[in-house]
Amino acid sequence: MKITLVRSGSLVAVMLAALLAGCYSLKTLQSAAEHGDAQAQNRLGNAYFDGRGVHQDYTEAARYFRMAAEQGLAEAQYNLGYAYVKGNGVPQNYAEALKWVRLAAEQGNTDAQYNLGYACEKGLGVQPNALEAYQWFNLAAAKGDARSIEHRDALTSRMSPEQVAAAQKLSTEFVPKKSSAVGK
Repeated sequence: MKITLVRSGSLVAVMLAALLAGCYSLKTLQSAAEHGDAQAQNRLGNAYFDGRGVHQDYTEAARYFRMAAEQGLAEAQYNLGYAYVKGNGVPQNYAEALKWVRLAAEQGNTDAQYNLGYACEKGLGVQPNALEAYQWFNLAAAKGDARSIEHRDALTSRMSPEQVAAAQKLSTEFVPKKSSAVGK
């Protein structure tokens, strides 16, 4: 095991170094999560969600996802939104799901951008909006997401040239937001 020196000396920083090196135990991960490390919280949420190293528990998964999501971690925001879509560990709630997925999409999370585009296209939890759907598909497509390319291209065939131009403008004007803590 490679030992990594951490300048700050804080418990969380040492545990994060171990996590990043891939040499962590469940106990170390839980300790880091309980000490407020958002990455550890999200990883622990994933472990509970998938039942990796722990008994599968969607409620615990959602609890850890929420901890990290409220700190502004885009991946955790997406994961919490997914839990709300499926009703895994939380009541199924599309409005709450979209709140979290949108926060992740606005930070540039590709999966969140695709899913937000899909929700806007199909009217899942929001009024259908082809321009917004195109924008999110186009942003994810620019990163090579095949699903987004397919949906964007299909959507284009149902839009006027003016609508496509307006949607492309939305895409080019998009600036990802920086991570920010979210209140309860």
